[in-house]
Amino acid sequence: MAKKKKQKEETIAENEANTATAEPQQDQKATENQEEKAELTAEEEIVELKQQVGELKDKYLRVYAEFENFRKRSVREKLDMMKTAAQDTMSVLLPVLDDFDRAKKSADSPDSEEKFSEGIELLYHKIYNILNSKGLESMESTGEAFDPELHEAITEIPAPTEEMKGKVIDTIEKGYKLKDKIIRHAKVVVGK
Repeated sequence: MAKKKKQKEETIAENEANTATAEPQQDQKATENQEEKAELTAEEEIVELKQQVGELKDKYLRVYAEFENFRKRSVREKLDMMKTAAQDTMSVLLPVLDDFDRAKKSADSPDSEEKFSEGIELLYHKIYNILNSKGLESMESTGEAFDPELHEAITEIPAPTEEMKGKVIDTIEKGYKLKDKIIRHAKVVVGK
């Protein structure tokens, strides 16, 4: 029995020795596995962070581009508004200009008893010059080809000559533009 007891003790001692040497080997393997996992997760984290930076950069560029477009559009709208801000005022003055034109035409006819006085003539030219400086310009229509974008046909009459067919024969009411924008179409008689 003493022999068996001795063998048991030796076996236990060997097992303990093997366990003592196996534990550091297992600890070393576990540490190596953790280091590899840490390296992989660090690399994955770097890749993920680079991807996030790319996405954020793309979003930033898109927002910046949208803002630039908004800013340019706002400036353009503001300039357009400033160009045509006086449109309402000019539109109200157009009948007065028509009356001036009719009075001048009547006074200039040779059989008229009324004459356009020099003061009224100066006033007439001054008003036209001021309005022209603000961008108002009259459209000449008589003798031009009829264009529905520029003219409003009141009536059609037989053309006096073949070349006047489809052209404006007479202008009833002048058309006006304010800085290249039509504010009133010319009312015309067209030859057919």
